[in-house]
Amino acid sequence: PIHSFYTSRLLDWKTNSRLGASNTPFSQLLPAQYEDGISSPRGWTSAVKYSGFSLPLVREVSNKILHTANENLPQDNLYSSMLTLFGLWIGLDLSNTAMSRSIRSFSDGIDCSTSCQQAEPCFPIEIPPNDPRFEDTKSCIPFFRSAAACGTGYTSYNFGIPNVRSQINQVTSFIDASMIYGSTDSLANQLRDLTNDFGLMAVNQRYSDDGYDLLPFQNATPNICATRSIVTKDPSVQDVPCFMAGNSRANENIALTAIHTMFLREHNRIAKIFRKLNPHWSGETIYQETRKVVGAFLQTIIYQDYLPIIIGPNAVQKYLSDYRGYDDTVNPSISSVFSTAAFQFAHLTVQPFIFRLDRGYQQHTVYPNVLLHNSFFTPWRIVFEGGIDPIIRGLISMPAKLNRQDKLMHDELRERLFQLTSQDGLDLASLIMQRGRDEGLQGYNAWRGFCGLSQPKDEKELGVVLNNQTLAKTLIRLYGTPNNIDVWIGGILEPFVPNGRVGPLFACLIGAQFQKIRDGDRFWWENVGIFTESQRRALKEVSLHRIICDNTGVMELPPSMFQYLPYSNGYIACWDIPKFDFSAQGKLCSCSALSDEQ
Repeated sequence: PIHSFYTSRLLDWKTNSRLGASNTPFSQLLPAQYEDGISSPRGWTSAVKYSGFSLPLVREVSNKILHTANENLPQDNLYSSMLTLFGLWIGLDLSNTAMSRSIRSFSDGIDCSTSCQQAEPCFPIEIPPNDPRFEDTKSCIPFFRSAAACGTGYTSYNFGIPNVRSQINQVTSFIDASMIYGSTDSLANQLRDLTNDFGLMAVNQRYSDDGYDLLPFQNATPNICATRSIVTKDPSVQDVPCFMAGNSRANENIALTAIHTMFLREHNRIAKIFRKLNPHWSGETIYQETRKVVGAFLQTIIYQDYLPIIIGPNAVQKYLSDYRGYDDTVNPSISSVFSTAAFQFAHLTVQPFIFRLDRGYQQHTVYPNVLLHNSFFTPWRIVFEGGIDPIIRGLISMPAKLNRQDKLMHDELRERLFQLTSQDGLDLASLIMQRGRDEGLQGYNAWRGFCGLSQPKDEKELGVVLNNQTLAKTLIRLYGTPNNIDVWIGGILEPFVPNGRVGPLFACLIGAQFQKIRDGDRFWWENVGIFTESQRRALKEVSLHRIICDNTGVMELPPSMFQYLPYSNGYIACWDIPKFDFSAQGKLCSCSALSDEQ
């Protein structure tokens, strides 16, 4: 009998201690460091010292280290904004930390979103003196803690044995396109078109994009995407609900939404091909086979095209050079430090605008560029303002922002994050650091030691590591010692590894994590029995180019997808990019092999 690919993954979780399954704890590469040894975040009590020094307020670190205006930003002359957004989109597939189910303090019911009182689970971000935006130091940026895994933290006392707090990853740790398909059966079924037996994903029934499908709408209330009247200052304009996708963050900005939409279309395109090639297949079989192929496409693009640019050839050689098949001793679970720190590097390369370009790759005269804070939770911009093509053109033809020590995070993310849906704009840098402390991530030097790197003892040695003595002096004034530096801050400040876009610490943490994701996945596309040898050879030729060509009206692309190349320097036409030959593949799923293994 045909063994569904998705069901096989579910069975694999059950027979493999559910390693990498959704709603299981993040792995801990180093013991979590909590103020009380069990649950209280680092920095919960200002008087508590670490290595002899109190931790600085995260907002103070953000102000003094990351503050960057929107203007005169350094541009990456090698890589495009597609590299940035594709990386952020990948992150949606790998981790989504479960938040506390209550946003009210457990002691007296105070609302964490409106109060500055610190009481579990409220962990507000305090405002330092002389803050450039907040005049009142008694105000705060709201923050509430991530949920503790059952039986960890304070809940462990219910079981009689103290157990250090850990956090829950709501999505699978595998590269399985969960941001498209969902990580639970119930969401997966909501996202499918079950009105027929064709194996399709549900699409929007009210609007389309120049003949192409859009994501379906959510039914949720209240509608946090009802932002059009706020932006236009016209209460009479028509709003639309949030789009529905496999991940709740699909609406966070319209560039992410555009990539989601493109891959939804790719699923339905492939499903229609499979139905034509295999008319005897049921809709369920078509859906599962298509889902498997889309996941394999992603795995191939990430490891062949994306990761080498990010971690550089040395880390690729160390962690990802040889695939030796599935290893059942490898735990593929995403680590807390990867989710909360290392893979947050891409935010430093986000441009302050969503660029929207016309067919000639010029700024769109009807739908101009949008400041990032005006693109958060704005699906109406895709519905009513030209669809996803102008956004895709902007991503592939405009440079990424360059992460540079003196120009780190611009105001769109540091002062205006989610400004349309929150009372005040949030500070992404502060949120990332506060989350690291919430989850007990040890300081910078501990992680340098974990990766076998030098551990600077003082300002001078830190200056050597960062190749910047002035920056080292500022960090020591804030933290007192390199030991206390928040790991995310330390990581993003390191000079890039050769031919990479992160420093040595993050190259280590990212490379090691993606090695585990690959080697611990029994359904990895290169593993024996998943695809045939001829199918694997074909999959090596998959490109993001072809996915864009087949699912948008964008007809000219740069020769190398992630490299920055202005349009005037010569793009290639879609008809010159080879198509994936499904007819040569036959039945892509080795279903009998999967059945035999169970």
